[in-house]
Amino acid sequence: MSQFTDLIDLAAERLGGAVLLANDEFFAPKEALLKTGTPEWREGAYTDRGKWMDGWETRRRRTPGFDWCIVRLGLKGTIHGVVVDTSYFRGNYPESCALDAANVSGTPPPEDFADESRTQWKSVLPKSPLKGDARNEFDVLSMPVATHLRFSIFPDGGVARLRVYGEPVFDAGRVRTGNEVDLAAMENGGLVVACSDMFFGHRHNLILPGRSTHMGDGWETKRRRGPGNDWSIIRLGARGVLHRVEVDTDHFKGNAPASCMIETLDSAKDMRTTASPAGEWQPLLAQTPLQPHSRHRFEEVRHRAPATHARLSIYPDGGVARLRLFGTLA
Repeated sequence: MSQFTDLIDLAAERLGGAVLLANDEFFAPKEALLKTGTPEWREGAYTDRGKWMDGWETRRRRTPGFDWCIVRLGLKGTIHGVVVDTSYFRGNYPESCALDAANVSGTPPPEDFADESRTQWKSVLPKSPLKGDARNEFDVLSMPVATHLRFSIFPDGGVARLRVYGEPVFDAGRVRTGNEVDLAAMENGGLVVACSDMFFGHRHNLILPGRSTHMGDGWETKRRRGPGNDWSIIRLGARGVLHRVEVDTDHFKGNAPASCMIETLDSAKDMRTTASPAGEWQPLLAQTPLQPHSRHRFEEVRHRAPATHARLSIYPDGGVARLRLFGTLA
C-alpha cells in the first residue's frame, strides 16, 4: 500500500465529494464512483441495461475519443495520490486513465467544467495503464491544490471506485479576522499526523465533520497491557491561539479513556511535512477525568500562546469520537 493512502480521501462523499457530470453512464451511474463502502458483486443481478455493476460504467465506444467525468472534491486540498479501483471489472475495465485538476472559486455550474475555455485544467496524472479487478495506485508528484478533478478513461469501460488522497488546505478567506474557528477540523485544514495506535478506529476520525455515527466512527486504540498511555498529534489547519476545547466520547460506553490531557506546540518547521514535531509542549488542558458517551466542553484553558500542533493524550487507552480545538488565527 502506498504511503499516500494513509492521508485523507478528499473526494469522500461524507466530506461533500460528488461526481457532477459524466459524458456517459449507460451501464452504471457516475455517483457510485465515490460510494463509501468497498465494491460488491451481486451474482445474477441484472438491470434492463445489462449486468448490475457497483461502479461507474460507460457503453462500448464505437467512435474515436474517450469517456470522462467531473469530480468535485469534498475538501479543497493538496493531492498526493489516487486509487483507481476496478474491482469486479474484468472484461470491461478501461485500458488506461488520466487525471486533470483545477482550483476553482465558488460553485460554478457543472457544465462549465466541460468547457475548456471556462476551466483551466492541469494534468496531474498522465495517461496510465490500468489492471482489471485491482486497486491501481498512482502517485501524484506535482501535488497540486485542487477543488475539482477531471477523470478520463480510455477508451471506455467501468471503474468501481476513485479515491483521492491528500491534505486539506485552510481557506483563510472563509474566516473573518478575530472570529473563532475549529483549527483542528479536517474541513479547516487540520490533519492528524501521528498517533500511538489506531487498532479499532482510524486517527483521522477525530477531526471529521459532525458528531460520530457509531463507535467505529471515532479513534480507538487497543487495550493497553503495559505502562504508558496513548496519544494523537494534530497539525492545526493554521497557526492560532486556542481558547476552548471539546472532547467527545460519544458511543464509547465501556471503552472511554479514564482521563485526557491536551498540550500544544508552536513549531517553526514545515507544517505540511512535520509528522512528529519535536520541541517543548505547553499544557493547554491538564489531565482531566472523562465520562463515557459524553461531550466534554472545557471553556478555560491554561496556555494562550500561538500553536501549530496539539497533542491529545488519553489515559491509559480507549476511544475518543471527536476533538474540537477552537481558537483564532495568530
